[in-house]
Order: sequence, then C-alpha cells, then structure tokens
Amino acid sequence: MCHAAPMSDPLRPDPTAALAAWADRVRRNREQVERRRLVLPERGDFYAPIASWFRADPRREGDATLDALRALVRPDDTVLDIGAGGGRYSLPLALHAREVIAVEPSEGMREVLTEGMAEHGIDNIRVVDATWPCEEALHAAVALISHVGYDIEDFGPFLDAMDKAAGRLCIAALLSRPPPSRADPFWEAVHGEPRDPLPALPEFLALQLARGRLCEVSFVEYGGIAYDTEDDILRFLRQQLWVAEGSPEDERIRYILPDYIHDEDGRVEFNWDPGVLGVVSWSPPGAN
Repeated sequence: MCHAAPMSDPLRPDPTAALAAWADRVRRNREQVERRRLVLPERGDFYAPIASWFRADPRREGDATLDALRALVRPDDTVLDIGAGGGRYSLPLALHAREVIAVEPSEGMREVLTEGMAEHGIDNIRVVDATWPCEEALHAAVALISHVGYDIEDFGPFLDAMDKAAGRLCIAALLSRPPPSRADPFWEAVHGEPRDPLPALPEFLALQLARGRLCEVSFVEYGGIAYDTEDDILRFLRQQLWVAEGSPEDERIRYILPDYIHDEDGRVEFNWDPGVLGVVSWSPPGAN
C-alpha cells in the first residue's frame, strides 16, 4: 500500500524550506546579474563610490526609523550594528546607548563612519572590519541589522549568529521592497526582461515565523531616498544595472530617466512608492 508524503502546513512553514526559498530568490537575482551584466565588477570595495551618500547627522530629528530604534535600545545597552555602513544608526545610537560595536566590511563605509565619529566627537563606537558572521565572538545586549539581508543567500547561519550574539533583543529594519528595486523599471528597459526580485520584509517575517521567532513589528513612515542631482541617480542606476557610463545602455537610461523622477524640495526622487518600512524585534533564544 502506498502512502502519500506528508504535506507541509502552509500556516506552519518548515524552516528548512523557508531558508531554501530565501536562498533561491537571492541566487536567481545574482545569476540574472551574471547573465546580463554589461560591465565586469571592479575588484575592491563595491560601496566605495557611493559611501559618501551614507553620511547622516547623528543628532538629526524627525527620522521615524531612528526614533523606533531609540525606543527599543536602553541607555545601558551595548548595541551590535551588523553592516553598520557609514554609521547612519551607529552614530546616533552611540549618543543614546553605552556603546556600539559597528561591524562593517567595506573600507569606504568604515572611512565615512570614522570621519563621522571624529566630526561629532563620538568615541564609544568600536569599529570591526569583518563580514558577518565573523570569527571574533562578539556579544551585546542588542543586535541590529538595517537594510541588511536582502541579498544574503546563506541567511540561516547569519541569523543564528545574530541570535547568539544578542543577550536581550534582536532588531531588523527592512523595507517591503529592497532598495535596489528602485532600479527595476530600468532593468527591463535596458536588459529586456523583468528583474528577479530579492526577498524583503514580508519574506523576512515569514522566515522568522518558520524559525520559531515571534516578532513585534512597528511600521514607520519612510519617505524614500532623495538624491542631490540627476547625476547621483545615474551613478546609482549604472551600479545596479551593471552598465558603463557612455554606453548605448547608459544613453537609454538617460533618455527615459525624466519619466521616472521628480524634484522634491530641491532634490531628486523616483516617482514610485518606496514601500513600507518595518522595525522588527524579537527575543533570541536564551535571552536574559
């Protein structure tokens, strides 16, 4: 007598299957780049050309994401900022918490971060040159990722290491549409096919439930990203579309660009909705 294989319960997804589905999306996105890119990636730091865009005033007001993070972080906490970038959140959280450990593999980003520390007189940030998970055993009350994870294929070990490093709380700030999706309409115009989407906030919440993590989510106002000039947008698009400046593909982008952008208070923004931003928090296993 034959027996059908047991079916997975869609309301209680299997963590292995969820992680495999996440990896598949990231892999398909990467393989599409490898198949369609028109310029080879330069050796070295991918983020160096745009690192200066990640400068931010640590004493700024009106940043809803930062306000949500401050509400979760206590003054006596040490915060582990994984993929800290130029310090958009490391710097202001260092003014709020006891200490920040900023893990960042990009040299260009670390330079922006350390310059911000010097400029604003912030000395309670420890900068770690490493990818995550890193060899050094790092521990903090709070572990944070902000716009990190969308393109990480082997996400399970990453999240496991994050859980292990956090003594009290883990936090992830993610968009319902990942930042590279701003280039998606141009991808089809240049490469002749739709962009394979990366996973983002909805998939992250499904993954966390599959992993047995019950999360709290705060949805905060997110106005998108504004650029100083059209040239800045073009630099972003060339990087995301893997085209060379002055190429026929670049000329195509320039030609259609006015239909996709608008001026807003002296800066330039894309026309479409940037999506919803969620600040997701959960207690790691064995939390204090």
